[in-house]
Amino acid sequence: MKKTSKKVIGLTASALIAVSLLAACGNSSSASKSDSKTISNLKISFIPSKNPDDITTATKPIANILKSELKKQGYTVKNIDTSVGTNYQAVGEGLDAGSVDVGYGMSATTYAMYQDGSTPLLMATRKGLSNDGSDSAKYWNEHKPTTKTDKEVTSYRSLIIAGNSPMGKKLAKEANDGTLTWKDLNDAKWGLESTSSAAGYMYPSQWLTENFKHSIRDLKNTVTMDSYDSAMAQLASGQIDVMPEYADARMDDAAKWTTTFGAKESIWDDTNVIGVTPAIANDGIMVSEKSKIMTADFKKALSAAIKDMAKTDEGKKVIAIYSHDGYVDSTKADFKTAIKVANSMSKAN
Repeated sequence: MKKTSKKVIGLTASALIAVSLLAACGNSSSASKSDSKTISNLKISFIPSKNPDDITTATKPIANILKSELKKQGYTVKNIDTSVGTNYQAVGEGLDAGSVDVGYGMSATTYAMYQDGSTPLLMATRKGLSNDGSDSAKYWNEHKPTTKTDKEVTSYRSLIIAGNSPMGKKLAKEANDGTLTWKDLNDAKWGLESTSSAAGYMYPSQWLTENFKHSIRDLKNTVTMDSYDSAMAQLASGQIDVMPEYADARMDDAAKWTTTFGAKESIWDDTNVIGVTPAIANDGIMVSEKSKIMTADFKKALSAAIKDMAKTDEGKKVIAIYSHDGYVDSTKADFKTAIKVANSMSKAN
């Protein structure tokens, strides 16, 4: 019996050692997987708020810059795949589906529409504008041209701009006189951005509702543009009378106005503000909730890498296409007003 017991004890001990070794191997494998600092592919999709070809050209260097900055954070990224969304919604849908890891330059309301599938990582900072403190169209018109200040801000306004067409001039006079009517606004031809655009659609719709008890969907003469540049070109030629835009768009296109767009007078002589919206949270950089690579640690590394990129000369050139100066950490709370606006638009459907 004693001999048998020794054999059993010996077998049991061997079995325990074997199980322990297997467990240790299993834990080692699990640890190497969770601690992996190698990313095979990072997919970034850019919002087409500017001419898509210009965005593609401007952001081409971002892959090499981010690889280098992420290396400093301890991550090796083998490939960074960049693309420009066909529209705002395409980027949001990509994040929602997990086919895109990062949505770059997303407007506040685009995020609001796709908040269940994405998380804010960073918010852009921009130089403030000289007229930011006023919601009066007349004030903006009396203080042209708009100039940038030295103050870094995390919000901007949408301006409803009238061009130099006969209807545009009429609307500008009424705005300055305080006699703007829904009838004349409805008779004008509007150039609008994507339905999820904050400055080019949603906030202007709220402005119409608050001031004239109508939404942007009630306008009878509208055309959807593929970018602000397209809308600006048609405003310059008189094909449209009105366009909503982010507040420094005229500054961005001042040179193009009399060259590429073919206008005879300056953009400041040819255009006037007829409406000013409340402040809108700046563009964000969002990450997909369904992305397989977006661990908490990688998000932290990516955030640091993008912020550091924005401080380099090469990085500054990349983000200048969106008029971004830098980035700060961001959370869902930063977009609460945009979420309310998006929800009100959704309920109005």
